[in-house]
Amino acid sequence: MPGVAVTTPESPLLARLRAEKADRIKGGIYHRLQIDLTYSSNRIEGSLLSEDQTRLIFETRTLDASEGSVRVDDVVETSNHFRAIDAVIDHAGEPLTEDALKRLHGILKVATGDAAKEWFAVGDYKRVPNEVSGMPTTRPEEVPEAIGALLAHYRPAERHALEEIIDMHVRFERIHPFQDGNGRVGRLIMLGECLASDVVPFVITDDMKGFYYRGLREWDSQPGFLLETCRAAQDRFKQHLDYFRIPYTG
Repeated sequence: MPGVAVTTPESPLLARLRAEKADRIKGGIYHRLQIDLTYSSNRIEGSLLSEDQTRLIFETRTLDASEGSVRVDDVVETSNHFRAIDAVIDHAGEPLTEDALKRLHGILKVATGDAAKEWFAVGDYKRVPNEVSGMPTTRPEEVPEAIGALLAHYRPAERHALEEIIDMHVRFERIHPFQDGNGRVGRLIMLGECLASDVVPFVITDDMKGFYYRGLREWDSQPGFLLETCRAAQDRFKQHLDYFRIPYTG
């Protein structure tokens, strides 16, 4: 979908993330975001890796298996998620497109067990119907049209408020365009949109999982439930911004 990149100046947070990423700085906000978001987003989806194991993979590309056996896909998807966050940081401010969605999914699922399945499309829309929390989602043949309508409604070249970003996320998750990885891709998209619009980003942690899923289900009737969950997560992230002395609005 064509569009013009958001031309407003980089937010202080995005500028810091890009600088720390480029200079491979350890112990800063980039380091913190990589570990917190990767651990939490994967944990919500069933990863058994601990936060310490996630940190070790990021910092040293090694794994401590002393806690017991480790699933290979958990390790691969953790490493892939680090690269996906890098892609979000690199492309923040560019209009959200179908290609951008597919790129994130491709990064997340490459070299996983799913990638070896003939019916599983890595970096492309689903081929087999799926459900989310027992609820039906958009049929595979209807996904391209549904995503096109979502992006047209969202106006991806514009800046957005938190409520608009969350609304887009809910619509994306209801479409569930990919065979697997929709939750993680959706939360990565929210990160990128927050960075592009100078909205304080947030990490949905495992202890918020129940509130998050309830908020997704009840968005139409009680949008305040998911909004308050995300705002509570924002407040946690603001503590990191205060610690690293990164200014923010709101």
